[in-house]
Amino acid sequence: MTDTGSGHSLRGRLDYQPITQRRRLALPGNARVAVWTIVNIENWRPTGPMPRTVLPPPMGQPLLPDVPNWAWHEYGMRVGFWRFHEALSSRGLKASLAVNGTCIDLYPQACQAALDEGWDFMGHGFVQQPMHRVEDQKAAIADTIDAIARFTGRPPRGWESPGLTETDETLDLLAEAGIEYVADWVLDDQPVSLRTRAGEIVSVPYTVEINDVVMTAIQQSPSDEIFRRGRDQFDRLYLEGKDIPRVMAISIHPYLTGAPHRIKYLEALYDHILSHDDVVMWTGAEILDWYKAQAK
Repeated sequence: MTDTGSGHSLRGRLDYQPITQRRRLALPGNARVAVWTIVNIENWRPTGPMPRTVLPPPMGQPLLPDVPNWAWHEYGMRVGFWRFHEALSSRGLKASLAVNGTCIDLYPQACQAALDEGWDFMGHGFVQQPMHRVEDQKAAIADTIDAIARFTGRPPRGWESPGLTETDETLDLLAEAGIEYVADWVLDDQPVSLRTRAGEIVSVPYTVEINDVVMTAIQQSPSDEIFRRGRDQFDRLYLEGKDIPRVMAISIHPYLTGAPHRIKYLEALYDHILSHDDVVMWTGAEILDWYKAQAK
């Protein structure tokens, strides 16, 4: 893969193509925006450091097990996930479930509820750790795909790396394993094709902006931030989508937006979006199929 002076091969994965200067895509019924929701469920191993923390260790002395921060996450799976399930199902919406492979056995009722609702299962690593810390990426990818395939009856078509992390080889390994789309590349409002040594893989637009890890865990925004920022994001994409269709992602985690003081703002965001005509509410796989059909 050609290096163009970036120091690595990322630029070699795709050509620069302004959204205003490419072949026009058309959503069904001339819709303006396709919106997809990504629900992330993860295995935070109690024996190790937590992927994120809400409570710093007393006197700056880390301790394992990290009971409060592990329990903070576990609340999301015991309670918060079910708030997501109700908010989506009551509105006739499906999500894409970004799931660690080990979560199939850890949280079977949540995975079954997602399967029963027809959600699109995406690989999200085998456990919750960055890809550059995975000893054998190829094996972890295969184990994740196998766990999802055994549970759902079909392998996942999409992948979201934990923390959106990739090494220079991750994309190639994903394509070789049969993954068709990824959510790690947050660089466009439309799907784009990425080059790999096993052919092309599609980047479906994901987000680090309308993402509760960023808004809540990192920026520590007020509880209503997902509604205020999500509404403004949607309104601009809807305006621009009249001429150039757009994709909007909403990325949520049960331990964050599933908290009692935040869930109503996610519901308000959905109700705002659903009050507009010319919008399709899709899963990642449905966006992939639309893009592939358009690209023919």
